[in-house]
Amino acid sequence: MAFHGDKKEGTWLLATAENRLKNWLVPKVPKGVETYHLTLTTLAWCALIIFFSFLASYWIHFLWVVSFAIFGQYITDLLDGEVGRRRNTGLVKWGYYMDHFLDYLFLCSILIGYGLMVEDHNKYLLFYILALFGAFMVNSFLSFAATGAFRISYLGVGPTEVRLLFIIANTLIIAFAGRFEIARVLPIVLAGATFTLFATVYQTQKQLWKIDMENKRHAEE
Repeated sequence: MAFHGDKKEGTWLLATAENRLKNWLVPKVPKGVETYHLTLTTLAWCALIIFFSFLASYWIHFLWVVSFAIFGQYITDLLDGEVGRRRNTGLVKWGYYMDHFLDYLFLCSILIGYGLMVEDHNKYLLFYILALFGAFMVNSFLSFAATGAFRISYLGVGPTEVRLLFIIANTLIIAFAGRFEIARVLPIVLAGATFTLFATVYQTQKQLWKIDMENKRHAEE
C-alpha cells in the first residue's frame, strides 16, 4: 500500500495565502539546503523560544524574539516537505515521523515558555492546552491509520492559524504589559478548543462507523 502521510487533506483559513507564499519562497531556498535541514531547524527554534521566554519573565519585550522564532519555525515547516517534493530529494517516511514529532516538541516549547512567565496558580491551564493539542494530534494519527487520509485542520483552523494566535497573544501581552493577563482569556480559548475537539471526534467516529458498516454490508452480499 502506498504511503500518503506526506499528503494532507482538508483546508484552513489561510491556505490560499500560504500556498502563494510557499510558491514564492521555494525557488529561493539555496541548493545546499535540503529538506531534512529545514525539518531539523525546529530544534533551534524550540531552544530560542524557551530561552527568550525565560528572559521575557524579566523584560517582556523579549517576547518579540519568541514571536520571531514561532514565525521562523512556520517558514521552515512550510518549506521542508515542498522542497523535497520539487527536488525529488524528500525522505517521505522520515519526514512524516520527524516533522510531526518535532511539531509536538515545538508546541511543548511554547507552553514551557509561557510556564516560565505565568503565575503558579495559572500553570494548570497550560497543561490543559497541551492535553487538548495532544488530543488533536492523536485524532489525526488514528484517523490516518484507519482511513489513509491525513487531516491536520479542523473547522477551518490548522497549524498556521494556531501559530498566528500565539503571535497575537504575545503581541497583546507586550502591548498591554501589566494590564493584560493571558490567563483571563485562556478559559474562553480553551472552551472553544474543547468544543472543536468534541465535534472533531464525533465527525471522525461517524465517518469510521459508516466505513465499517459499508464494508460489513459488502461482505454479506
